[in-house]
Amino acid sequence: MRLILASASPRRLDLLARIGVVPDAVVPAHIDEAPRGSELPVHYACRMAEEKAAAVAEPGALVLAADTVVAVGRRILPKAETEEDARAALALLSGRRHRVHSAISLVDIEGRSRHRLATTIVAFKRLSDEEIAAYLASGEWQGKAGGYAIQGRAQALVRFLAGSYSAVMGLPLYETRALLRAAGYPLG
Repeated sequence: MRLILASASPRRLDLLARIGVVPDAVVPAHIDEAPRGSELPVHYACRMAEEKAAAVAEPGALVLAADTVVAVGRRILPKAETEEDARAALALLSGRRHRVHSAISLVDIEGRSRHRLATTIVAFKRLSDEEIAAYLASGEWQGKAGGYAIQGRAQALVRFLAGSYSAVMGLPLYETRALLRAAGYPLG
């Protein structure tokens, strides 16, 4: 059974390897990832995962896609492209809880779509200007939703986490494994 990962994220490949899954192909989906008007973070994450899977869907193959959104209330924090983006995100997250919504979609060999969502609550400690500057100097924030990578140095800034650690990294493994098993993908 052929499995295609519709993602350019090396973290998602690494996470799949943790559950013994190696995709046959990696085909990033090229779609418009702009949120719609007043789209809520949960709906945005689910829509992105579904659209990525649909864009890469191929007859006779399983296609797995995911999207991870960092949200403060109704506000979606974008992927940090500049140091100022990351600084603003970290200042906003400092000392408060936020939610990380990680949606996955799987298109099976018959073209049916299956979806799951994992929501994790993360709380950062109150960050000093020095801690933010040190984190920015690490460069880990680049291209990361919310301006941080929990699997790196930011892990030491998290004082509380309720939910799926792998979902915050970009792929909820429990839900992914369940979707793959339901679609008949051989798992060890």
